[in-house]
Amino acid sequence: MIFAYSTNAFVKFSIFESFEKIAALGFRGVEIMGDRPHLYPPDFQGSEMTRVKETLEKHNLKLTNINSFTLYAVGDMYLPSWIEPDKERRDIRIRHTADCLKAAAKLDCKNISIPPGGPLNNLSRKDAMSLFHQGMEQVIPLAEELGVKILVEPEPDLLMENTAEFKSFIKDVKSPAVGLNFDIGHFFCAGEDPSAAFEELFEWVGHIHIEDIAENRSHNHLIAGHGAIQFPDILKTIARMDYQEDISLELYPYVDTPEAAGRESLDYLRPIFEEAGLNII
Repeated sequence: MIFAYSTNAFVKFSIFESFEKIAALGFRGVEIMGDRPHLYPPDFQGSEMTRVKETLEKHNLKLTNINSFTLYAVGDMYLPSWIEPDKERRDIRIRHTADCLKAAAKLDCKNISIPPGGPLNNLSRKDAMSLFHQGMEQVIPLAEELGVKILVEPEPDLLMENTAEFKSFIKDVKSPAVGLNFDIGHFFCAGEDPSAAFEELFEWVGHIHIEDIAENRSHNHLIAGHGAIQFPDILKTIARMDYQEDISLELYPYVDTPEAAGRESLDYLRPIFEEAGLNII
C-alpha cells in the first residue's frame, strides 16, 4: 500500500516541482490534480505527457489517483457540474472526465476520482440524480475500455454526502468500473463514524483520501493531528478489512506551506499506520 500526497496542496508550483518536493518529503506516491495549474488534460499532449511519466519514474513515485474533482481551468471547485440544467455545461464536465480517464490510462494509473454532482441549488434530488446517471453513462464505456475506474467522492453539500446517499446511487450502476473514493474527513463532516462508513462501503472503495477535521465537523482539511478524527480507529478498520489499494493525503488549504503540512502529517500518521498493522510504503 502506497501513501501518497496530492499535488493540489502545491498549486504555487508546477506539477514537476510538486513531484520533486513530494518525493523529497519521503512519500512514495503522488495523487495528481487533474486541473490547472497541474494536469489539465488539454494542456498535456504528446511530449508533455511523456515528461510527466518520466518525472514520476525519476522520483520513484507511484501515481495513485488523478483527482478530477475541480475545474478551475474553465470554472471553479464544483462547476461546471454533472447536474447543471444547461446541457453544454454538463458536457464540459463529461469531456473533462473522459480526458482524465485517457490521461490515467497513458500514465498507468488505475483510477480517477470525480465529484458527485452539485451543489443542488433549486434542482430536486430525483432530477439531479437522473442527470448524474445520464452523465455517467456517457463515460462508463470508456472507463471499461481503458481499464480505469471512476471513483465517486461524496462531499458535504453536494448530491452525495454520506453512506446512504452513495449506496442509493451505486445500486443503480451496473458497471464494475464505478466505485468510491473514500474521503475519511468528508464522512466525518457528514456526521458519520468513518470506521463504520468504511466497513459498510468497503466493497466499492478504490482509493482513500486522508486529512483531519475539526471537532465541529466543518469542512476544512487540517494537518493530521490538528483535528478530532480518531485515526487509530479508522486505520485499524482499514487494516482489518484487508484494504489493498492506496491512500493519499489531501491538504489543499496549505498552499503556502505544503511541505511543512505534509511532513507534519507524515510524521504523525506513520506510527499510527504501523500500530494499525498497515504496511505503508
